[in-house]
Amino acid sequence: MTSVAVEPVACASTVSSLAHFGFLVLPNFSMIAFSNAVEVLRMANYLGRADHYRWSIFTLDGAPVQASNGISVRPTQELDLDHLPDVMMVCGGVGIRDAIDHDARTRLATLAERGLPLGGICTGAYALMSSGLLDGYRCSVHWESLSALNAEFPQVRFADELFVVDRDRLTCTGGTAPLDLMLNLVGERFGQQLATKVSEQFILERIRSASDPQPIPVDARIGFSRVELIEVVRLMEANIMEPLPLDELARLVGLSQRHLQSMFKAYLKTSPTHHYLMLRLKRARDLLRTTDASIAHVTTSCGFNSPCHFSKAYRALFGHAPSHERRESRGNDANASTMAGVQ
Repeated sequence: MTSVAVEPVACASTVSSLAHFGFLVLPNFSMIAFSNAVEVLRMANYLGRADHYRWSIFTLDGAPVQASNGISVRPTQELDLDHLPDVMMVCGGVGIRDAIDHDARTRLATLAERGLPLGGICTGAYALMSSGLLDGYRCSVHWESLSALNAEFPQVRFADELFVVDRDRLTCTGGTAPLDLMLNLVGERFGQQLATKVSEQFILERIRSASDPQPIPVDARIGFSRVELIEVVRLMEANIMEPLPLDELARLVGLSQRHLQSMFKAYLKTSPTHHYLMLRLKRARDLLRTTDASIAHVTTSCGFNSPCHFSKAYRALFGHAPSHERRESRGNDANASTMAGVQ
């Protein structure tokens, strides 16, 4: 893959100017996460009619390794400290602990000492944190690993977002989340129009931002042993338009209100009332971003009787009014509709 030197567009984030991405694929890496990251770069080049990006695939010994689906990617090359990309993204998958040894950690530490930005896709973040390279950084990992890694690496600041860019570290959950990470980087460097055009090619409903939380199943957040608490949260999620009173929620799961309050505080670090409010406001944000429903309709659909109360609560959680969310969403749609088609 050849490249043409392109002057980076000035932007607030240093990582947005990265042009040469290295992908260090580890044994049993996630093919879907890796492919989603690379495909954004490829499509940005195609639609931008220029080699804005290039990418190289690395392995620890230079030989191809199999992904968890049994497929290998080529060509691969061994890490060469004299010929490095602009950023190294570590791609992990199943069995990540067996894929990382002392030699791998030493090499990653050397890359960090040279000031190379480092990233982790899927469980690739484990390779960085086990090397001490995420201490003091905010980090995003797949919800399935979040609890165990949080206990194992107390110096890492874990977040529940789909992806996190913190200074010279980029971490991302697996699956389709790398699409959003790379689309955001494309948008920062070349503008939202190109990022939107790329997302349309992939039939994405919208580009998720760094503020979007990953959808963590309630039983994974709480633990399978707390069946009453899980059932209460599911009742809340199923009754957004007409919120159930606290006494009714407690009655439906056979708990006292006091016991229910204690369980929420112990396992979710909040009260039932506040948790219910957060669910309703997040549903409102989704409706504002992805539908043409009026703000008045969203207000009632999410269980708010007063537009004033809805606006005040929305601003307290997201930092801006519902009308701002709608204007920004429509602005992105307008940008996309005015773009010339590129064949």
